[in-house]
Amino acid sequence: MKIEAIKLYHVKMELRNPFRTSFGVTQEREILVTRVQSEGYDGYGECVAEKGPWYSGETIDSCQSIITNFISPWLKETDLDHPRDFKKLVQQIKGNQMAKACIEDAIWGLYGHMNNKSLQELIGGTKESIPSGISLGIQQNTDILIEKIGKALEKNYQRIKIKIEPNWDVEIVKKIRDVYPNIPLMVDANSAYRLKDKDIFISLDRFNLMMIEQPLQYYDILDHAKLQKEIATPICLDESIKSVDDARVAIESDATRIINVKPARVGGITETLHIHELAKENSFPLWCGGMLETGIGRAKNLAVASLSTFTLPNDISESERYYTNYLVDPIFELNSDGTISVPNKQPGLGINVNLDAIEKYSK
Repeated sequence: MKIEAIKLYHVKMELRNPFRTSFGVTQEREILVTRVQSEGYDGYGECVAEKGPWYSGETIDSCQSIITNFISPWLKETDLDHPRDFKKLVQQIKGNQMAKACIEDAIWGLYGHMNNKSLQELIGGTKESIPSGISLGIQQNTDILIEKIGKALEKNYQRIKIKIEPNWDVEIVKKIRDVYPNIPLMVDANSAYRLKDKDIFISLDRFNLMMIEQPLQYYDILDHAKLQKEIATPICLDESIKSVDDARVAIESDATRIINVKPARVGGITETLHIHELAKENSFPLWCGGMLETGIGRAKNLAVASLSTFTLPNDISESERYYTNYLVDPIFELNSDGTISVPNKQPGLGINVNLDAIEKYSK
C-alpha cells in the first residue's frame, strides 16, 4: 500500500450549544481532517486536538506541523503491508498521539476501501449497535442541568455523565439524585482536583455512581491508586491513559477499575487494539470516549466500541447532539432503545464522506 497523497483540511464547525468543562467553554470546534490517497481510493481521519493545549499537550497547529514535517514525508517513502505497520514507522516520534492517530485512522479507512471491508470487520468488532451515553457539560444552574437530564432520559440514553469541578460537585449530584435516584449516573472531573480533595470523592460515594472519571491530574496514576483505596466508587481513567503501557500500569496498581479509551488519545486504532487485548486478558471493562468528533471520528469510534471489551455505554451520541452541519452521510441517529447502529454496510468507515462540505467549511 503506497500512499500517493496526504491532504489536510482545517475545518471550522459551530456547536449547537456551548460545551463547558473544567477546562473552559467550547463554542466553535476547529478540526483537522486528514485524507490519504492510493490507487484511486481515499481514506479519511479526524484530528481531535483542540486549539489550545487544555485537554492534552497537543494542539491542532502542533499536529499539523508534525504531520507536514515528519509523518507525511516518511509515509510517502514507505510501502505499508497493513495499517498496523504505521505504528512502527512513526515510533521515533515521541508522544504526539493525536497527530499519529488521525493519519493512521485514514490509512485504516483506505485499507478497508482497497480490500472491500468495513473498519468494524477489519478490527474484529461484532456488535451491530452500541449503547450510547450522553455527556452534559457544566450548566448555568442545577435546574437547567436536571431539565437536560430529563430530555436525555426521554430519548433513552443509557447512561448520564455530568462534568464537575470545584464548587460544582457534591451538592449538584445530591440534587440530581433527589430527582433521579436510580438512573445510571457518573461524573467526570477532567483532572480538576488533587489528592488533598479526597473528602469530596468520599462524599460522592453515597450516591451510587457508576464511576468517577479522571478526578486527578493526568500524571497522577500513583495518587489515583491512593484515592481508589479511600473510596468504593470505581475510578475511571481517561487523560492518564496514553498507551497500552499506561493502561497496564494503571490496572496493576489499582489506580483504575474502568478505562475510557479514546483512540485518538492513545495514538490510533492499532494501540486501541492492544488495550482491547489487555482488557480481554484481565476481564477489564472499557468504554469509548468522545472529543466532540464530526461524523468521521464518530464512525471510527462506533467501530471501536463494537469490540467485545467495550461493555459500558459510550460517549458516542447522535450527530444532532452537537452540530448543525455535517461532513458525512448518513448522519448518526439514536435508536429508540438508546443505541446507535455501527456503520458496517460499506467499506472503510462505512459512511460517505462529503468532500464538498469539508472544503466548504475549511479555513
